[in-house]
This record gives sequence, C-alpha cells and structure tokens, in this order.
Amino acid sequence: MAVVTKKTVLLSRFSIEHNNQFLTLHTSLYPNKLIIRFLGLLFVLVLQSGVSLYSQQPTLITHYMFTNMATNPAFAGGSGGINLTGLVRQQWIGWKDSDGLKSAPQTFMLTVDSPVRMLHGGLGGSISQDQIGAFKNIVMKLGYAYRMELWSGEISYGIQGCLSNISYDGSKFNPIEDNDPVLSQQDGKKSDMLIDMGLGVFYKVPDKYYVGLSAENVLQTKGKKTSYQLRRTFYLNGGYQWILPNHPAFEFRPSAQIMYDGAVFQLNASALVMYSNKIYGGLGYRLQDAVSVLAGVVVKGIQIGVAYDISTSAIRKYNSGGLEIMVNYCFKIDTDKFRKSYRNTRFL
Repeated sequence: MAVVTKKTVLLSRFSIEHNNQFLTLHTSLYPNKLIIRFLGLLFVLVLQSGVSLYSQQPTLITHYMFTNMATNPAFAGGSGGINLTGLVRQQWIGWKDSDGLKSAPQTFMLTVDSPVRMLHGGLGGSISQDQIGAFKNIVMKLGYAYRMELWSGEISYGIQGCLSNISYDGSKFNPIEDNDPVLSQQDGKKSDMLIDMGLGVFYKVPDKYYVGLSAENVLQTKGKKTSYQLRRTFYLNGGYQWILPNHPAFEFRPSAQIMYDGAVFQLNASALVMYSNKIYGGLGYRLQDAVSVLAGVVVKGIQIGVAYDISTSAIRKYNSGGLEIMVNYCFKIDTDKFRKSYRNTRFL
C-alpha cells in the first residue's frame, strides 16, 4: 500500500526502518588532473544532495556485482565484448496491502555494453521497470565511457543520458484520513516524462580488483504533470578477486556497494566463492533489510544466478523473502585483429 502524506517525503526502499608511483608516457600528469577534477565534481554533487525531495526510489539489486552497467556508465566496454545481462526480481513474496492486493516491489532489467575501439572506449545502456504498489517507473539509459590505461589497470570515465517514464494510479491510494486534501485530487492514472543524466568513474585491474563511483539523476529533474522530482543518488562499488594459494581452482570474491541519496545510506555486502569459473555460491547482507543466499553456474559461457533474500526488517512476518534471477552472456570480441598493420613492400 502506498501512503502519501501532506509533507515532503522520500519514497525509498533503502531502508524500511526508521606501490607504483610512476606512470607510462601516455598516462602521465593528464590522467591525475582528470581524476581529481572528475572526483571533485562528484564530491560537489554529494554536498548539494542534502535537500529533501520527492523521488522515485532507486532499485535494490542483490546481484549488484554483476550489474555495474545499470548504475555506472563508466563500466561500458569493460567486459571485452558485447555483454548482455537480464534480471528479474520479486521482493517481499506474499506481501499484501490492507486491501488484500499484491503490492510488493517488482523489478525487470536488461543491460548491454560493448567496447568501441574507434571511440576509444565503450557504449552501453539499460532499460528497467520498477513497480511498487500504485507506482511504476520505466527508465532507459544510454551512456559512453572513455577508457585509458592507468598504472597496472584501466580507468574509464562515463556519462549517460536517462529517460524516465514515471506513472501512478491514484485510485489505488488508501488515505489515512478521510477527505485528504492531497489524495482527493489524485484520482485516475497520471504519468510524467523526465530527462536527466549520470556520471561515473571506474578503475579495474583485471583478475584482481575494481572500484567505481557514480552519480545518477544529477540534474534532479522535476516533473511537470506530477509532483515527482528525481533524487540524486550516489553509488560506490568495489570488489576483489583472491585465488586460494593452495587451491587455485577456488576463488574468493568479496564485494560491496554503498548507496547515498542525500538522506539515507544503504549498504550491500557479499562474499562469493567461485570454483573453476563454473560454479559459485555465497552470502550477502543488505543493511536493515535482508540476508541473501546466492548461487550460480556458467554453462557454455552463459551465466545463470539465483539469489534468495531473507527479510530481517520488521515486515519479515508478512512476507516470504525475495527472489532474484540473473542471466548473463558476453560475446567476446577479438580486438587484436583490428590492431594488425601491414607494410607496402615498396617501402621496405
């Protein structure tokens, strides 16, 4: 059940309760200055995000370590091929509102990205649909990432455009007070189209670790037909890969994600164990929300992952947890064949 009060509120699922110092020639001083300026911009945006606003809540994903393209445009082109990821999530299974209607959050998501050598980076995008009660949010994102070598890894800077179609059905609102002056005017369906943008930076050392920082809804666009205003949200992601010394077939992969929307922090943390890059399993934790069990297999390059969330919040008595299914496939691109050069024998 969606409850709307007369004051400004945040609609959020964040919480349901109150050695090498030298660079190669092509990455000398310029990248350092670029990094400082880019991170400085993101820091300024963080400081300006403390204002209470109407907002469509960010999506909570248990497989966040496999869906970086959905939150950070700088990830585009980092998989070395055409990378496709699909995800379906049902949160709070069995949850019903006071009218007996199923109103638990549902999420559908599809992401795609690929390296584009002529653009010195990659292109990527995503489309997602979130629905919770009377509210539905469909978001399309298209982004570009500029990639370059830095130290022992690769750094990328991304920018993306976002198009959100936000709608709600006012007839499903159940006011706390009769003759509510706000809800009485919200009969029928209403929708709005909002355009915004996102920024991100991503650094990865292959087969070792990665870290990313991004901001979405930077402009905090406000709807013209509804009272929605997008809330600027920040994501800090990181992960590490550690091969067990005496058991090289096993790989330990801890990761974490911190989200901040100017009002509330949310933390996701997980630890996976991968065997021979074919089977994995592990546990996850979402602050004040759930403990998760994750498992997956890789068959002929197709990765299939399943996550089950066990609620730890006050509403655990009213639902049977959450279920999330993720499928991924990457069409590898042999970029070396584009780098071949030929000499005319006349000039040898």
